[in-house]
Amino acid sequence: MALLLERISPENLIMRVNTPDLNAISMQNALIQAIRMEFEHNLAQQIYVSNQAWGLVKNAKEDVIRIINTAASKMGENASNIDLSTAIFEEALKVKDGAISKALTYLKHEGRSYLDA
Repeated sequence: MALLLERISPENLIMRVNTPDLNAISMQNALIQAIRMEFEHNLAQQIYVSNQAWGLVKNAKEDVIRIINTAASKMGENASNIDLSTAIFEEALKVKDGAISKALTYLKHEGRSYLDA
């Protein structure tokens, strides 16, 4: 689960998905598609974590999609992938304790509790 969260974080996602030929709309679609593929790839992993941890992971996924869509909604029709990337980073910075951070913290705590038991 931690790997999923790291892979869908905006900074890692943009670095992996971004190619120079994408405009803002294509970039938005590619980012959301990558998030969905990562999530689907990790669906079976939910059996290894509590319902609360899984809920936090799902919330983190939705939060990243919301950040991308919010940033994309501010783009003009000729916006580039760089414009969108910058707007996504700005949106992500507005959130002090983001959903990814909360989910990672919870997963670490839950993992430690299993090891200490």
